Amino acid sequence: MANPKWKTPRSKTRSRRAANWKLGPVTVVECSQCHQAKRPHFVCLNCGFYDGRQVVAPKDEHAGRTNQ
Repeated sequence: MANPKWKTPRSKTRSRRAANWKLGPVTVVECSQCHQAKRPHFVCLNCGFYDGRQVVAPKDEHAGRTNQ
């Protein structure tokens, strides 16, 4: 069996390992209430529904702002 003649440099080892560190695309499904895109098993950010019932109040876009 052949033996390596030189020690593999850290940079080559790191780049070889880093080649498998890719992220997959985020899974998106349609909300059954408002038909917006949402992640599965997460509360809908648009309407606040999860599993056919409202869990959180929908966020108001202008909440906390004052007109100055």
